[in-house]
Amino acid sequence: MQEITGQHEQHNQNEKQPQDRQHEQPALMRGLTPWHAGSLVVGGVIGTGVFLKSGIMAHTLGSSFWILMAWLAAGVLSLIGGLVYAEIGAMFPQAGGEYLYVRAGYGNLLAFLYGWMRFWIGSPGSAAAYAVGASTFLAATQIPWFEQNRSLVAIALILVFVGLNCLQVSFGGKLQSFLTILKIGIICVLSVAIFSLVENGSLLHLAPNATNSSAMGWPGWGAFGTAVLAALWAFDGWNNMPMVAGEIQNPQRSVPLALILGVGGVLFLYLGINAAYIFALPFPEIASAFSKFNPQALPVATKASASFLGASGQIVLSCAFCISAVGALNGSILTCSRIPYAMAKDGWMPKFLSVINPKTHVPIYAILAQGAVALALAISGTFDQLTDYVVFASWIFYCLVAISLILFRKKQPKLHRPFRVPGYPYLPIIFAAAALFLLVNTLISTPRESFFGLFLILTGVPFYYYIAKKRTV
Repeated sequence: MQEITGQHEQHNQNEKQPQDRQHEQPALMRGLTPWHAGSLVVGGVIGTGVFLKSGIMAHTLGSSFWILMAWLAAGVLSLIGGLVYAEIGAMFPQAGGEYLYVRAGYGNLLAFLYGWMRFWIGSPGSAAAYAVGASTFLAATQIPWFEQNRSLVAIALILVFVGLNCLQVSFGGKLQSFLTILKIGIICVLSVAIFSLVENGSLLHLAPNATNSSAMGWPGWGAFGTAVLAALWAFDGWNNMPMVAGEIQNPQRSVPLALILGVGGVLFLYLGINAAYIFALPFPEIASAFSKFNPQALPVATKASASFLGASGQIVLSCAFCISAVGALNGSILTCSRIPYAMAKDGWMPKFLSVINPKTHVPIYAILAQGAVALALAISGTFDQLTDYVVFASWIFYCLVAISLILFRKKQPKLHRPFRVPGYPYLPIIFAAAALFLLVNTLISTPRESFFGLFLILTGVPFYYYIAKKRTV
């Protein structure tokens, strides 16, 4: 394990006097407030999945009750992950997030493979999925142009938010805060409206056997794990905020607080809105909602509110869902470019990716590079394919980060930790074990997407050794 040093290096650099910095290269600015950090967690998590994923989960589980249990399991697992990242994130208050954690815990090879995965599929795949999800919601407005040009809409959204995030990071933080407030309001209002206004809703839909399917009772660990992985896409993004720790004010306090409160709040919102879907819709209606099996169907959220909104109301609702998706898109683009930036500073990626614009103080070339890959993925993949690629590849490294926390505690017990995971070592072990189970289960249930993710990670090995050899010359 590499020694953890320089925790306060970036902070100290920001405190230098102006006359000491006039000849230095442009650097990142701590322009994100604690409120912005919380908005990046909540707004980065709430995107498309909460309005779309229940359809594909219904195909797997065969019961509305187990859909809700899968959402609960995914939320609890994400909350434990947030606690783990809160401790490690406070130890590394610099830009780079998991790249820094994996490098300190396991060395340069695994850190490079993590960054390689994030550059080619993890970060741009998330952005592409959010853009494709937003275009799906706009198509649900039944405006012919949106229905016929889904790919074009997704491309346009990526281009717009790449451009906006080339401005100062404080602008991106303010935009994220605004969109996050809108998203929280959308979910709260929709949940209350469904419970209050749906005439034929029933709490009996929540019963374990409330289904017309032949699948009754416990669906099995394999099916349940597959459904949890689908729900985890809707929770994915809680890990992104620490990537911009180098631009957050008072990161050692703000990062843990934002992670814990943010993920906990999202779990509460998700359970409420999914209970509302199940209250409003019999199981067959959920199963026939939008998924890779029914790509032209309405999203489950739209179907749940159709009975009381009418045609014009559904258009408004679809636009609201689109706002949620583009909010997550903005957060993804804002945070994820900091990984290639950090790797380029270390010499593991082209140097131009570490260039900071002297006017906006953001890594513009890293943002543009990630945007270009996101465009290619948005054109080539469907929503469920993109999310499967991203979630599987990402959870390999979530598991490694959880294990690294135990390694840090054992190897460097006296290191200052502004936050400590409660229930240590049980919670990190539970998180790592659950992540390992999900990965093995996914390899079995969706081998094509899983092996694609593994293959993509392993293609980075020869590049790592090539670059390492050049660095020693």
